[in-house]
Amino acid sequence: MNIYVLLKKTFDTEEKISVSGGRIEDDAAEFIINPYDEYAVEEAINQRDAHGGEITVVTVGDEGSEKQLRTALAMGVDKAVLINTEEDVEEGDQFTTAKILEAFFEGKEVDLILAGNVAIDEASGQVGPRLAELLGFPYVSTITSLKIDGDSAVIEKDVEGDVEIVETSLPLLVTCQQGLNEPRYPSLPGIMKAKKKPLDELELDDLDLDEDDVEPKTKTIDIFLPPEKESGRVLEGDIADQVKELVSLLKNDKKVL
Repeated sequence: MNIYVLLKKTFDTEEKISVSGGRIEDDAAEFIINPYDEYAVEEAINQRDAHGGEITVVTVGDEGSEKQLRTALAMGVDKAVLINTEEDVEEGDQFTTAKILEAFFEGKEVDLILAGNVAIDEASGQVGPRLAELLGFPYVSTITSLKIDGDSAVIEKDVEGDVEIVETSLPLLVTCQQGLNEPRYPSLPGIMKAKKKPLDELELDDLDLDEDDVEPKTKTIDIFLPPEKESGRVLEGDIADQVKELVSLLKNDKKVL
């Protein structure tokens, strides 16, 4: 099987994130593999081990993304590709990323593409479905189980706490949800092997693209931290009085009624 994983570098939300002038300060931030993408990496390894083949992990980003790609290689992925847009794309969005990936996959033999359900920085969940549409692949989002038999697949999909079972065919794109598997930690031998595994770097020119082809369709106006959560309030008195007070607070103070 020819298996590909879409990977994104995201902020480590367990570390301090600084916002200045409506922008997150990259220099002060710690970066990790998007946690949902770790489920995609783990599932790719499981499917390769079960059916044979090769895994390539792909990211669209800058030179700093090499660290996350090396981590995926250390987990057990075979090859990595960095599509470096640092010099060519000043601002991008999900459309930009999907168009770049479409060009990357042009002419390639693909059986399975896995991605995270969402990225924890923007949480749009758009790149996987957009790419599948561009490639003409069937796709299933938020999967929690994937069983492949030949050219067919049976998938369990999370639907608001319930499960939907989907049967489809390869080639296929899926986005991975928590509960699909338990991502492994890179072992010391894996880390050592990762240093010798191929990590190729491409730019837009290599994909026959220019800046106009991937111009974003959206624009970020502002980024700001949410207000600090106010302390709770306990209503007292009998139930009728509590209901009247609650309605008054929602209507007059919070303006939600």
